Amino acid sequence: MEKSTLDQLRIERAPDRPPRSWGKFVIAAVIIAALVTAAWFWFGKTSAIEVRTAVARGLNSDAASTVLNASGYVTARRQATVSSKFTGKVTEVLIEEGMLVDEGQVLARLDDSNIQASLRLAEAQVVSSQRGLTETSTLLTEAQLNFDRTLKLVDKGLASQSELDRSRALAQSLSAQLERKRADVEVSSRQVDIYRQQVEDTVIRAPFAGVIVAKNAQPGEMISPISAGGGFTRTGIGTIVDMSSLEIEIDVNEAYINRVAPGQEVEATLDAYPDWKIPCHVIAIIPTADRQRATVEVRVGFDRLDPRILPDMGVKVAFQEAAPGTGDGVNSTGVLVPLKAIRDGGERDYVFVVVEGRVERRAVATAEPRGSDMLVVSGLSSGEVVVVEGPPELVDGDAVQEKSR
Repeated sequence: MEKSTLDQLRIERAPDRPPRSWGKFVIAAVIIAALVTAAWFWFGKTSAIEVRTAVARGLNSDAASTVLNASGYVTARRQATVSSKFTGKVTEVLIEEGMLVDEGQVLARLDDSNIQASLRLAEAQVVSSQRGLTETSTLLTEAQLNFDRTLKLVDKGLASQSELDRSRALAQSLSAQLERKRADVEVSSRQVDIYRQQVEDTVIRAPFAGVIVAKNAQPGEMISPISAGGGFTRTGIGTIVDMSSLEIEIDVNEAYINRVAPGQEVEATLDAYPDWKIPCHVIAIIPTADRQRATVEVRVGFDRLDPRILPDMGVKVAFQEAAPGTGDGVNSTGVLVPLKAIRDGGERDYVFVVVEGRVERRAVATAEPRGSDMLVVSGLSSGEVVVVEGPPELVDGDAVQEKSR
């Protein structure tokens, strides 16, 4: 065989490689793991603890502090479900929800066909009575003239005494009939007034200016001032509210009613608008308590009304304490901090004050709670930052940072 043919049958082999150094990779991995563990231990141990903080507020500011928080509802002092004076069928309803109405404006009409017929009959009776009165008056005039002539004839001896007595009796009888006829005319006239008033009562009018908040009847339905007909009879045409009479009704626990006084400033917050602070004031404290609930009702008025305030809205109120310097005898020294910032230290309370990113335990002297705050009379200055929420294991010197909200 030729040499070139034998060369094609040769197997080419790769050159030998030195063995891999697996030991070096293992050592490097162990070193990296040790460094990561040490770094985690060091930075995890020294990382800042997340807490919530608040600023101590001085009482020498112009802002008033909250002495009591409560909740209630917006109500209207003038609110009425307008109905009719008698049972009748509705023929026309002229209102819709949200409509503004004036005092005396027509809201609905009832069927007055039967009353109109009775009114026409009464008017006819008045005419009849008046004509009977005219007839009796004419007869009385004739009888009076006859009596005068008979009296002259008796004086001359030309007529008997019996004729004079008969003429006198007739005149007196007609005079009495005339008075009765006049009374009949008066009665008929009063009857006409009654039916005219009943016709007027079929027209239902607004008792005061306000807004229609409910439409309760439709044409063709029966309406009555009392519940009747097994639920098939309406008891009102609609409900009208005087929006200028809106106020807040609050049930205050009787244990805290000593913190409320007439004319006291109040800050209200509607549940529908939690960021809107509404200035209000206490109108009156109802001088009676609810025995079952141990509460006293308090009326709070709005300093200024707003179209966003609607009846039956839920509202939270904060009764404000008068600002210091007003001469009300309130202690004006110290600072206010949230109640949660005060910690029980046994013999003396303490707070954690944040100074340059670390907490400092500081003993304080407290006076009395004021709503959701506590009055601190010593150990703390206005403007200092205190920890409100933090872990139980928080100790003096720990690094802290404000918790993200």
